[in-house]
Amino acid sequence: MNEWLYVMFIERGKTYNKVTGEVVKRHVEHIKNLDDNGKVELCGAFKGYPGVAGMVVLKAQSYEEAEELCKAEPLVAEGYATYKLRNLQVANRENGYLL
Repeated sequence: MNEWLYVMFIERGKTYNKVTGEVVKRHVEHIKNLDDNGKVELCGAFKGYPGVAGMVVLKAQSYEEAEELCKAEPLVAEGYATYKLRNLQVANRENGYLL
């Protein structure tokens, strides 16, 4: 069985340095909500990766659904960040690492 995940790279925008504690709280609440609804495989912040704040690996039924989840991210919706969305085909023991 082919399993796909969707990787959202959150990229710092020109106003990212204006992110406040309240914006971060909205971001965290959004991630918690996605997680509560079974949409997050994993997420985290990057350190030492210029221009990229973090990533969220999403479990969605389609690329279009994943894109809607990305657009709803407060950092994106409020203009502090942009995103890049990539498909990730899962390779694991159960699928022979895609062989």
